[in-house]
Parts: sequence; structure tokens; C-alpha cells
Amino acid sequence: MPVFGLILTGWSAGRARLLGSDATGALNLFVVWLALPAVLFRAMARIHPPDLLNAGLLASFGLGIVIPYVLCVLWSRRSGAPLANSALHALSATFCNVGYMGIPLCLMAFGEASVVPGIVVMVITACPQYAAAIVLVEMDRPGPPDPLRMARRIGGALIRNPLLISPVCGLIVALAGLPLPLALDRFLLLLGNAATPCALVATGLMLCETTESFQTALVARLVVLKLLVQPAIAWVVAFHVLTLPPAWGETAVLMSALPTGAGAFILARLYGRETASTCGAVLVSTVLSFATLSFLLAWME
Repeated sequence: MPVFGLILTGWSAGRARLLGSDATGALNLFVVWLALPAVLFRAMARIHPPDLLNAGLLASFGLGIVIPYVLCVLWSRRSGAPLANSALHALSATFCNVGYMGIPLCLMAFGEASVVPGIVVMVITACPQYAAAIVLVEMDRPGPPDPLRMARRIGGALIRNPLLISPVCGLIVALAGLPLPLALDRFLLLLGNAATPCALVATGLMLCETTESFQTALVARLVVLKLLVQPAIAWVVAFHVLTLPPAWGETAVLMSALPTGAGAFILARLYGRETASTCGAVLVSTVLSFATLSFLLAWME
């Protein structure tokens, strides 16, 4: 309830125009460039690097992405959709809102033990999954594929992403064995404490501004894959095929059950394809996740 209460607060503030017309953009920039990077850098700077090499976590979360992704691409292609559109459908059906909802929700549900697996999941989402979608969309452009263009797109998307840069910098500090000075640690803690409320309020503001119309049947299919199929696969792999530590397995399942992240819509808008369906997937999955995530958390307890 506190998590979705903050989202509802943001939505209500947006509807009432309490924060002004520039609030969504300013709050998003604060979360993406300052608050969440502080959380990620601090967590990575304090870890033991071998903890990141957990094949079970990679398998459970990774298969939760790959299986519905492939199913969605095949389904869309069979329906006559171009490869680029099919790739964007699949991204909408598997791209988790790990930054704005995942890390804050894991911190509230499982505590600090979930931060490291949460960051690993974020890196998977930000790097190979996003890169794969860009490659498929670029392959569908007129003319022969341009590897240099694809590399620029992928490299630019990754290099400019502060949610990827900050944990990498933190990992460098951890690998070097450098302790964080107390003043810096407290500074990052104070800044990072703002990440959860601001990210969730920003999510509500973004939902309030969503006005795209979409195909109901298509969005319903994407949302079923996202909220039901993806976490089910992660749960089976994490707890029945493999045996992950509880905090790691629960984090993999919870992250897989998150609604569609806005990154899918951003990529769709960049290429001018399927903006309505991706926007619809973000909106509908976020609203329905109030029920699905509440049930999942109650069940895992």
C-alpha cells in the first residue's frame, strides 16, 4: 500500500496540477541523475564482487525474459507485424520497471539484502535486453543492416544511462578495495533516501500524462506475458529448477513481476513505431500490478 499510495499521490497531484507543468520532467531528472545513482553507487561500492557472479540469478531472471520475448516475437510475426514492431511488442512484454519501482519495492519488501541482486537484474535490463531490441529494430530498416549504426545506437544508449554508469563506478571502487569516507557515505545515503518516494511519485505523474489510445487485444496480450508469464518462469527456475538463497530468488521473481518500464516507450518513440501499444502496456501493467504485486508479496511472505 505505501508503494502504490505514492504512485496514487503522484497521479492525484498531476490531475490537480499541484506541481506545475514541468514537475514530471524535473522529478524524473532528479531520480535518474541524482537519487537512484546514489543508491546504486553506494550499494555496489560496499559489496564483495564475487557476489555478483550468481549463475542462478542470471538464469532465473534471464529465462523469464527470453522465453516470453521469443513467444511474443513469434506471435507478432505470425500476425503479420514487421520485425521491428514485433521486437517492440516483445520489449513491452518483458522490460521491467526496475529503476522506478523495482529497487524501491525490493528495499521495502526485503531490505538491504535485495540491493545487490536488484542491481544485477538492472544491468541485465539496461544492457543486453535493450541492446537486443535495438538490433532487431535496426535490422528491419530499409537496406542492408548497418553494424556501425547499430553500434552507435547501442553504445550511445548505454553510455548515457546514469543507472548503468553509477553501479559500474561503484564496482570499480569495490574492486579497488577503497572504503567510502564517512562523509561521502552519509551524503549518498541522504541523497539515496529520496529515490523511493520521488521515483514512485514520478511514476504517478507519468501515468497521469498518458493519453495514447491503443489496441486493447494487443496490450492485453503483452500485459499477460509481463505480469503473469514472466514471473512464473522466474519462480520455477529460481525455486524448482535451481535453489537460490531466499533473498536472491525472491528478488528475481519480484523484479520479473514488475510492470513494463518506460524505457520501452522511449525506444518506441525514438523509432516512431508502436508508441501506442508500448504506452498502453506501461499504463495498464502499472495499474494492474497493484493487484498482482500485492498478491505476490503476500504469497512470498
